[in-house]
Amino acid sequence: MDAGKPREVVLVTGLSGAGKASILNVLEDLGFETVDNPPLSVLEALVGDGAQALAAGVDCRTRDFDAAAAMRLLDRLRMRPDIAVTLVFATAEPDVLLRRFTETRRRHPLAPGGPLGNRVADGIARETGLMAPLVDAADLIVDTTDLPLPDMRRLIERRFRPEGGPGLAVTVMSFAYPKGLPREADLVFDLRFLTNPHYNPALRPLTGRDAAVAAFIEADPDFPAFWANLTALLAPLLPRYAVEGKKYLTIAFGCTGGKHRSVLAAERLAHHLHHDGWRVDLIHREIGGGTLPPIALGAVTDPGREALIQTS
Repeated sequence: MDAGKPREVVLVTGLSGAGKASILNVLEDLGFETVDNPPLSVLEALVGDGAQALAAGVDCRTRDFDAAAAMRLLDRLRMRPDIAVTLVFATAEPDVLLRRFTETRRRHPLAPGGPLGNRVADGIARETGLMAPLVDAADLIVDTTDLPLPDMRRLIERRFRPEGGPGLAVTVMSFAYPKGLPREADLVFDLRFLTNPHYNPALRPLTGRDAAVAAFIEADPDFPAFWANLTALLAPLLPRYAVEGKKYLTIAFGCTGGKHRSVLAAERLAHHLHHDGWRVDLIHREIGGGTLPPIALGAVTDPGREALIQTS
């Protein structure tokens, strides 16, 4: 660690079966010293001992775990100038967690007695309530419901790789409203006011990453004003978030199918923010199933046609 630079500490918590161990494995591969499930009193001592970046798993298995005590520890660490702490919360939908436990026949750490399915379901419900305060305090929420392991690895690597550098990292994503709001989203914009390409038979099988769909959406008479107002809104917000110390910002665009309008807006904004110098990741939740590779901008020459961005 450079002299005068705070020690990076990542606390990984969340729901059992949601992928905490996998996140710790990725951080270990990135060079973090890792420790899983230490007592909170031991964890505080570990944080102050050493200079190497530290990643620690903290969950309901921790001896005498108490969410309020974990929150107090987090508050103390965040007040220390020698520590730069990030709280990562891993989660997934209850039915997905139930399936993962029943498929592996593993016991849920908070499961009571009774038939296996009921025990696991009750354990998931108890743990969700117990961990709720930490969800609100999390700097990064990783929802693994529909997130394949390779995409989760890329997500963590982009957030915490040493060469990533300081500052605000922005994730721009598209999603479909019928499949639920993305839990990690900080800012959500509803694009269902725009004309839907789904009802054009020639455009229906395409996505917002295709030029024909982009042209159709951008021809909507309300699109230019929306875009101008959106960029004007974000221009002062992002620098202030960075000044206030926010490390991650997720901007989500939703539409009915998560295939056309939201995809076009996400592609276009990712290019716009990248052009302005922000670190940007792009996710199309419905059409891609996970995190996409970083967007490539070298071939884009007309800033008014951001919809033609291609991913590499």
